[in-house]
Amino acid sequence: MAPNIAWDLLKEITRPFWASIPSETELRIDLITGGTIALHGAENLDSLRGVGLDFVVLDEFASMDPRVWTDVLRPALSDRLGGALFIGTPQGHNHFYELFQAGREQEGWATFQYTTEQGDIVPVEELQAARRDLDERTYRTEYQASFESLGTGLVYYAFDRELNVRPCSRNPAAPLFWALDFNVNPMCSVLGQTINGVVRILDELILPHSYTIAAWEEFLARTQKWLTKGNRLNVSVYGDATGEQRHPSASSTDWQIVKAFFGRYPYDYSATFHVPRSNPPVKDRINCVNALLCNHAGQRRMAIDPQCKQLIKDFEQVCWKTDPNGNSLADLDKSNPARTHVSDALGYYIAQAFPMRPISGERPGPWIA
Repeated sequence: MAPNIAWDLLKEITRPFWASIPSETELRIDLITGGTIALHGAENLDSLRGVGLDFVVLDEFASMDPRVWTDVLRPALSDRLGGALFIGTPQGHNHFYELFQAGREQEGWATFQYTTEQGDIVPVEELQAARRDLDERTYRTEYQASFESLGTGLVYYAFDRELNVRPCSRNPAAPLFWALDFNVNPMCSVLGQTINGVVRILDELILPHSYTIAAWEEFLARTQKWLTKGNRLNVSVYGDATGEQRHPSASSTDWQIVKAFFGRYPYDYSATFHVPRSNPPVKDRINCVNALLCNHAGQRRMAIDPQCKQLIKDFEQVCWKTDPNGNSLADLDKSNPARTHVSDALGYYIAQAFPMRPISGERPGPWIA
């Protein structure tokens, strides 16, 4: 696409600086300054390797393989301390979205978001016609530079990064909850507090290729800073009911291991355990989580600290599994092994602490305690 989009314009604006006639086959312009400007496609990663760069522009980065940046172009800029400009139209919560969010927090980066209206190029009449012809989500994506969730059957539809994510600090006067999912890769859990009915997620523990013992050791490392001499840290422990099942290769269950570790630190932790006989139905658990993210009245009763990056990704990316005809099923899509586990851990806590209950009398439907 490069010859059609940028080549003629590039030649026009660089003409006063040509060192020779530009190469039409290589899409390359040698300059009298000694530098070179070239256009390349991003389909073949290997073709971009081996060249030192002063500056690179990645146009429509949302459509590129993310390895173009991480594996090829980023290393090529290091020798010369070069810079980069990423341009693109949003395509859901993919790698471009993640890069945009990271750029808002990292030193040395800057992010910019412009709508078509702000460009003053497309006539107002055309914008009005587009609003009539396109669905709301497509219009926001193509004309308003909005990162819209494009997943089919998004599970945590009530989550909004702008409204649910904010810094959360621990309140020493309130107890802590620790919620676990006993998956092995990754082993996931979350630390949080519930204060005045609002759930605050302080931290996430994501451990690849780990078992329950490693999760406990990580819990110790994360909570040592909160221990004070003479005062025990009150912890309510929630999690996956299947952790009561003994594995063929282990002499103890996951929950027995957790309880034994707390027993070793009786002067540091006061732990209570909330282990259900069975896990709630998946959809009931999801409904409880969504009700805290944002209920029908527009109330948001869950805040997630920005450092909980994997939990945030779960909320933005986890979808329902679909059948061959594209119909949503009652199971989560677990095709990505990194997804679902940390949000499952949190869901086990939410389902017990804020269960769905029927209302008696004339007020139909569920409510959240």
